[in-house]
Amino acid sequence: MNGQGAIRNRVVIEQRKGLRALNLAELRDYRDLLFFLVWRSIRVRYAQSLLGVGWAVIQPLFSMIVFTVIFGNLAKVDSDGAPYAVFSFAALVPWTYFSNALTESAGSLVGNAGMIRKVYFPRMVLPLSAVFAKLIDFCIALVMLAGIMAWYGIVPTPYALTLPLLVVLMMLTATGIGMWLTALAIQYRDVQYSMNFVVQLMMYAAPVVYPASLIPEQYVLWYSLNPMVGVIEGFRAALLGTVPMPWQAIGLGFAVSSFLAVTGALYFRNKERIFADVA
Repeated sequence: MNGQGAIRNRVVIEQRKGLRALNLAELRDYRDLLFFLVWRSIRVRYAQSLLGVGWAVIQPLFSMIVFTVIFGNLAKVDSDGAPYAVFSFAALVPWTYFSNALTESAGSLVGNAGMIRKVYFPRMVLPLSAVFAKLIDFCIALVMLAGIMAWYGIVPTPYALTLPLLVVLMMLTATGIGMWLTALAIQYRDVQYSMNFVVQLMMYAAPVVYPASLIPEQYVLWYSLNPMVGVIEGFRAALLGTVPMPWQAIGLGFAVSSFLAVTGALYFRNKERIFADVA
Protein backbone atom coordinates (compact mmCIF):
# COMPACT_ATOMS: atom_id res chain seq x y z
CA MET A 1 0.00 0.00 0.00
CA ASN A 2 2.81 2.38 0.92
CA GLY A 3 4.65 1.49 -2.28
CA GLN A 4 1.57 2.24 -4.40
CA GLY A 5 1.10 5.56 -2.63
CA ALA A 6 4.71 6.49 -3.33
CA ILE A 7 4.25 5.72 -7.03
CA ARG A 8 1.09 7.82 -7.27
CA ASN A 9 2.86 10.84 -5.74
CA ARG A 10 6.03 10.54 -7.76
CA VAL A 11 6.90 13.49 -9.99
CA VAL A 12 8.89 12.71 -13.12
CA ILE A 13 10.80 15.66 -14.57
CA GLU A 14 11.61 15.16 -18.23
CA GLN A 15 12.75 17.39 -21.03
CA ARG A 16 10.11 18.15 -23.64
CA LYS A 17 10.46 19.68 -27.05
CA GLY A 18 8.38 22.19 -28.95
CA LEU A 19 5.19 23.61 -27.49
CA ARG A 20 4.90 20.53 -25.26
CA ALA A 21 7.70 22.07 -23.20
CA LEU A 22 5.28 24.72 -21.94
CA ASN A 23 3.36 22.05 -20.00
CA LEU A 24 0.42 24.33 -19.18
CA ALA A 25 -1.33 21.46 -17.39
CA GLU A 26 1.40 21.61 -14.74
CA LEU A 27 0.68 25.30 -14.16
CA ARG A 28 -2.97 24.43 -13.68
CA ASP A 29 -2.05 21.78 -11.11
CA TYR A 30 0.01 24.34 -9.17
CA ARG A 31 -2.57 27.14 -9.34
CA ASP A 32 -2.93 27.11 -5.55
CA LEU A 33 0.77 27.92 -5.24
CA LEU A 34 0.34 30.75 -7.74
CA PHE A 35 -2.55 32.19 -5.71
CA PHE A 36 -0.50 31.90 -2.51
CA LEU A 37 2.49 33.71 -4.04
CA VAL A 38 0.25 36.47 -5.36
CA TRP A 39 -1.35 36.90 -1.93
CA ARG A 40 2.06 36.84 -0.23
CA SER A 41 3.37 39.53 -2.57
CA ILE A 42 0.35 41.76 -1.92
CA ARG A 43 0.50 41.20 1.83
CA VAL A 44 4.22 41.95 2.07
CA ARG A 45 3.87 45.09 -0.04
CA TYR A 46 0.98 46.58 1.92
CA ALA A 47 1.30 45.09 5.41
CA GLN A 48 5.02 45.74 5.84
CA SER A 49 5.24 49.26 4.43
CA LEU A 50 4.53 52.56 6.13
CA LEU A 51 2.30 53.99 3.41
CA GLY A 52 0.70 50.70 2.37
CA VAL A 53 -1.86 51.29 -0.38
CA GLY A 54 -0.54 54.84 -0.67
CA TRP A 55 2.35 53.61 -2.82
CA ALA A 56 -0.11 52.63 -5.55
CA VAL A 57 -1.28 56.26 -5.61
CA ILE A 58 1.96 58.14 -5.02
CA GLN A 59 3.98 56.72 -7.91
CA PRO A 60 1.63 57.61 -10.80
CA LEU A 61 0.41 60.81 -9.09
CA PHE A 62 3.88 62.28 -8.59
CA SER A 63 4.89 61.23 -12.09
CA MET A 64 1.81 63.01 -13.46
CA ILE A 65 2.71 66.19 -11.56
CA VAL A 66 6.31 66.18 -12.81
CA PHE A 67 5.28 65.40 -16.40
CA THR A 68 2.59 68.10 -16.34
CA VAL A 69 5.05 70.74 -15.16
CA ILE A 70 7.93 69.76 -17.46
CA PHE A 71 6.25 68.45 -20.61
CA GLY A 72 2.83 70.09 -20.37
CA ASN A 73 3.68 73.58 -19.09
CA LEU A 74 7.34 74.12 -20.03
CA ALA A 75 7.87 72.03 -23.17
CA LYS A 76 4.25 72.53 -24.33
CA VAL A 77 3.95 68.95 -25.59
CA ASP A 78 0.72 68.37 -27.49
CA SER A 79 -1.93 66.40 -25.58
CA ASP A 80 -4.49 65.86 -28.37
CA GLY A 81 -6.78 68.53 -26.93
CA ALA A 82 -7.11 67.01 -23.45
CA PRO A 83 -5.75 68.58 -20.25
CA TYR A 84 -2.16 67.36 -20.01
CA ALA A 85 -2.61 66.08 -16.44
CA VAL A 86 -5.34 63.59 -17.36
CA PHE A 87 -3.68 62.90 -20.72
CA SER A 88 -0.48 61.76 -19.01
CA PHE A 89 -2.23 59.96 -16.16
CA ALA A 90 -4.28 57.88 -18.59
CA ALA A 91 -0.96 56.60 -19.95
CA LEU A 92 0.73 56.27 -16.56
CA VAL A 93 -1.92 53.87 -15.23
CA PRO A 94 -1.08 51.03 -17.68
CA TRP A 95 2.58 52.00 -17.94
CA THR A 96 3.18 51.96 -14.18
CA TYR A 97 1.63 48.50 -14.01
CA PHE A 98 3.77 47.28 -16.91
CA SER A 99 7.05 48.70 -15.57
CA ASN A 100 6.48 47.44 -12.02
CA ALA A 101 5.39 43.97 -13.18
CA LEU A 102 8.45 43.78 -15.41
CA THR A 103 10.84 44.80 -12.64
CA GLU A 104 9.29 42.45 -10.08
CA SER A 105 9.18 39.46 -12.43
CA ALA A 106 12.80 39.98 -13.50
CA GLY A 107 13.94 39.59 -9.89
CA SER A 108 11.44 36.90 -8.89
CA LEU A 109 13.77 33.93 -9.32
CA VAL A 110 16.72 35.56 -7.56
CA GLY A 111 14.46 36.70 -4.73
CA ASN A 112 13.10 33.19 -4.23
CA ALA A 113 16.36 31.28 -4.66
CA GLY A 114 15.79 29.42 -1.39
CA MET A 115 12.53 27.94 -2.65
CA ILE A 116 14.10 26.94 -5.95
CA ARG A 117 16.88 24.98 -4.25
CA LYS A 118 14.65 23.15 -1.76
CA VAL A 119 11.54 21.93 -3.56
CA TYR A 120 10.29 21.30 -7.06
CA PHE A 121 7.47 23.37 -8.54
CA PRO A 122 7.04 24.97 -11.97
CA ARG A 123 9.35 27.96 -11.71
CA MET A 124 7.12 29.86 -14.11
CA VAL A 125 4.69 30.61 -11.28
CA LEU A 126 7.23 33.05 -9.79
CA PRO A 127 7.24 35.63 -12.63
CA LEU A 128 3.52 35.01 -13.19
CA SER A 129 2.78 35.85 -9.56
CA ALA A 130 4.47 39.24 -10.02
CA VAL A 131 2.33 39.95 -13.10
CA PHE A 132 -0.91 39.13 -11.27
CA ALA A 133 0.00 40.80 -7.97
CA LYS A 134 0.54 44.18 -9.62
CA LEU A 135 -3.09 44.20 -10.77
CA ILE A 136 -4.06 45.49 -7.31
CA ASP A 137 -1.96 48.64 -7.80
CA PHE A 138 -3.38 48.96 -11.32
CA CYS A 139 -6.98 48.85 -10.07
CA ILE A 140 -6.27 51.46 -7.40
CA ALA A 141 -4.66 53.77 -9.98
CA LEU A 142 -7.60 53.18 -12.35
CA VAL A 143 -10.04 54.34 -9.67
CA MET A 144 -7.88 57.41 -9.16
CA LEU A 145 -7.95 58.07 -12.92
CA ALA A 146 -11.75 57.94 -12.80
CA GLY A 147 -11.66 60.60 -10.06
CA ILE A 148 -9.37 62.87 -12.10
CA MET A 149 -11.62 62.47 -15.16
CA ALA A 150 -14.63 63.42 -13.03
CA TRP A 151 -12.74 66.49 -11.81
CA TYR A 152 -12.18 67.62 -15.41
CA GLY A 153 -15.72 66.65 -16.44
CA ILE A 154 -14.53 64.00 -18.92
CA VAL A 155 -16.98 61.21 -19.71
CA PRO A 156 -15.61 57.87 -21.02
CA THR A 157 -16.55 56.87 -24.54
CA PRO A 158 -18.51 53.66 -25.33
CA TYR A 159 -15.13 52.11 -26.19
CA ALA A 160 -14.47 51.96 -22.45
CA LEU A 161 -16.03 48.50 -22.77
CA THR A 162 -12.82 47.43 -24.53
CA LEU A 163 -10.70 48.09 -21.42
CA PRO A 164 -10.63 44.37 -20.43
CA LEU A 165 -9.17 43.63 -23.87
CA LEU A 166 -6.47 46.26 -23.34
CA VAL A 167 -5.75 44.90 -19.85
CA VAL A 168 -5.23 41.42 -21.33
CA LEU A 169 -2.82 42.88 -23.89
CA MET A 170 -1.00 44.77 -21.12
CA MET A 171 -0.63 41.62 -19.00
CA LEU A 172 0.38 39.46 -21.98
CA THR A 173 3.12 41.96 -22.87
CA ALA A 174 4.42 42.04 -19.30
CA THR A 175 4.36 38.25 -19.15
CA GLY A 176 6.18 37.77 -22.44
CA ILE A 177 8.99 40.24 -21.80
CA GLY A 178 9.08 39.23 -18.14
CA MET A 179 9.72 35.58 -19.02
CA TRP A 180 12.71 36.53 -21.15
CA LEU A 181 14.16 38.90 -18.56
CA THR A 182 13.55 36.51 -15.65
CA ALA A 183 15.42 33.66 -17.29
CA LEU A 184 18.26 35.99 -18.30
CA ALA A 185 18.45 37.77 -14.94
CA ILE A 186 19.15 34.65 -12.89
CA GLN A 187 22.09 33.76 -15.14
CA TYR A 188 23.30 37.29 -15.89
CA ARG A 189 22.75 39.52 -12.84
CA ASP A 190 23.48 42.62 -14.94
CA VAL A 191 19.95 42.30 -16.31
CA GLN A 192 18.39 42.87 -12.90
CA TYR A 193 20.81 45.67 -12.02
CA SER A 194 19.96 47.54 -15.23
CA MET A 195 16.17 47.13 -15.01
CA ASN A 196 15.41 50.66 -13.76
CA PHE A 197 17.49 52.16 -16.56
CA VAL A 198 15.96 49.87 -19.20
CA VAL A 199 12.39 50.56 -18.06
CA GLN A 200 13.04 54.30 -18.15
CA LEU A 201 14.30 54.06 -21.73
CA MET A 202 11.32 51.92 -22.70
CA MET A 203 8.97 54.60 -21.36
CA TYR A 204 10.21 57.09 -23.95
CA ALA A 205 9.71 54.47 -26.67
CA ALA A 206 6.00 54.47 -25.77
CA PRO A 207 3.56 57.41 -25.97
CA VAL A 208 3.51 58.13 -22.25
CA VAL A 209 4.58 61.79 -22.19
CA TYR A 210 3.68 62.54 -25.81
CA PRO A 211 0.89 61.48 -28.20
CA ALA A 212 1.47 58.85 -30.87
CA SER A 213 0.24 61.43 -33.40
CA LEU A 214 3.70 63.04 -33.23
CA ILE A 215 5.25 59.97 -34.88
CA PRO A 216 5.85 60.53 -38.64
CA GLU A 217 3.40 58.52 -40.76
CA GLN A 218 6.12 56.43 -42.41
CA TYR A 219 7.21 55.11 -39.01
CA VAL A 220 3.78 54.48 -37.47
CA LEU A 221 3.65 50.80 -38.46
CA TRP A 222 7.08 50.07 -36.97
CA TYR A 223 6.25 52.14 -33.91
CA SER A 224 3.05 50.15 -33.38
CA LEU A 225 5.06 46.94 -33.05
CA ASN A 226 5.58 48.05 -29.46
CA PRO A 227 2.52 46.45 -27.79
CA MET A 228 2.32 49.20 -25.17
CA VAL A 229 1.57 51.73 -27.91
CA GLY A 230 -1.77 50.04 -28.58
CA VAL A 231 -2.46 49.75 -24.85
CA ILE A 232 -1.73 53.39 -23.99
CA GLU A 233 -3.39 54.93 -27.03
CA GLY A 234 -6.29 52.53 -26.51
CA PHE A 235 -6.73 53.79 -22.94
CA ARG A 236 -6.74 57.40 -24.14
CA ALA A 237 -9.17 56.66 -26.97
CA ALA A 238 -11.54 54.68 -24.74
CA LEU A 239 -11.51 56.97 -21.72
CA LEU A 240 -10.71 60.44 -23.07
CA GLY A 241 -11.86 60.18 -26.68
CA THR A 242 -8.84 62.17 -27.84
CA VAL A 243 -8.08 59.83 -30.77
CA PRO A 244 -9.89 57.04 -32.65
CA MET A 245 -9.43 53.53 -31.28
CA PRO A 246 -6.00 52.33 -32.55
CA TRP A 247 -7.22 48.94 -33.78
CA GLN A 248 -4.17 48.42 -35.99
CA ALA A 249 -1.78 49.05 -33.09
CA ILE A 250 -3.84 46.80 -30.82
CA GLY A 251 -3.86 43.98 -33.39
CA LEU A 252 -0.12 44.27 -33.98
CA GLY A 253 0.38 44.45 -30.21
CA PHE A 254 -1.44 41.16 -29.68
CA ALA A 255 0.62 39.50 -32.42
CA VAL A 256 3.94 40.72 -30.98
CA SER A 257 3.05 40.08 -27.34
CA SER A 258 1.80 36.56 -28.16
CA PHE A 259 5.08 35.85 -29.93
CA LEU A 260 7.04 37.21 -26.95
CA ALA A 261 4.94 35.19 -24.49
CA VAL A 262 5.37 31.88 -26.34
CA THR A 263 9.07 32.30 -27.11
CA GLY A 264 9.76 33.71 -23.64
CA ALA A 265 8.02 30.76 -21.98
CA LEU A 266 9.91 28.28 -24.18
CA TYR A 267 13.23 29.96 -23.38
CA PHE A 268 12.30 29.99 -19.69
CA ARG A 269 11.49 26.29 -19.76
CA ASN A 270 14.70 25.52 -21.63
CA LYS A 271 16.79 27.28 -18.96
CA GLU A 272 14.74 25.96 -16.03
CA ARG A 273 17.07 23.03 -15.42
CA ILE A 274 19.96 25.34 -14.45
CA PHE A 275 18.02 27.71 -12.18
CA ALA A 276 18.80 25.86 -8.96
CA ASP A 277 22.51 25.76 -9.82
CA VAL A 278 22.96 29.45 -10.58
CA ALA A 279 20.37 30.99 -8.20
